[in-house]
Amino acid sequence: QVRLVESGGGLVQPGGSLRLSCAASGSIFSINAMGWYRQAPGKERELVARIRNGGSTNYADSVKGRFTISRDNAKNTVYLQMNSLKPEDTAVYYCNARMVVYGSWPNDYWGQGTQVTVSS
Repeated sequence: QVRLVESGGGLVQPGGSLRLSCAASGSIFSINAMGWYRQAPGKERELVARIRNGGSTNYADSVKGRFTISRDNAKNTVYLQMNSLKPEDTAVYYCNARMVVYGSWPNDYWGQGTQVTVSS
């Protein structure tokens, strides 16, 4: 069984910072990419940032220059450093990993989500 466990969400004032973490565990053979998505009330889930095995990244236009994704391959952990937060960043943030689990084909796995609220 594979798990993605997120941490680091919370309430922050506009202009503040938060750092999200997501650790993958279980019968993992390989991780191709890890990323963060978010879903605000009444909106569809959207990609925030993604990092691939070689280190290449891509970001949503709305977070470029403010958010930074990084990865610790030895710990199967992905981070999202969020700076200059805005109220419109308020959402549930979900960790995603494209992984190969022993005995299975590559598949997408999701964390349980962590709430980020930006409000004064």
